[in-house]
Amino acid sequence: MAETIFATGSRKTATARVWLIPAATDSKIADPRAQLVVNDQSLDSYFGRSDLVQLATAPLRTTGTAGQFGLKCTVAGGGLSAQAGAVALALARALATYNPDLRKTLKSAELLKRDPREKERMKYGLAKRRKRFQWTKR
Repeated sequence: MAETIFATGSRKTATARVWLIPAATDSKIADPRAQLVVNDQSLDSYFGRSDLVQLATAPLRTTGTAGQFGLKCTVAGGGLSAQAGAVALALARALATYNPDLRKTLKSAELLKRDPREKERMKYGLAKRRKRFQWTKR
């Protein structure tokens, strides 16, 4: 169980690919605990906001494995919030693959569930997605 684990996650139009690196196995990284990389940047500098960093690392904090893994992510599409949600889902899936005993904890925290909300389509005859034009009787 000492190899790198790969998982994907998505949220809205963002997709994330995550490689979870157990601390004992990676010889290239001096300290994998500090190695949290998203698109070749640190997690803090990429997302910029602490709430998005908290969202992206929620599976690590929930399972209590915050210092045991290095993390390499590539994210594309969507905005920063959707990308943070995609990273969280992919990270939760990778943790569940690495250690099946963590699955119950992740599932009870609803971290293995993909958020199904998408942008609503534009309908003809309306001003916006749901907004209608003003009706006049005469």
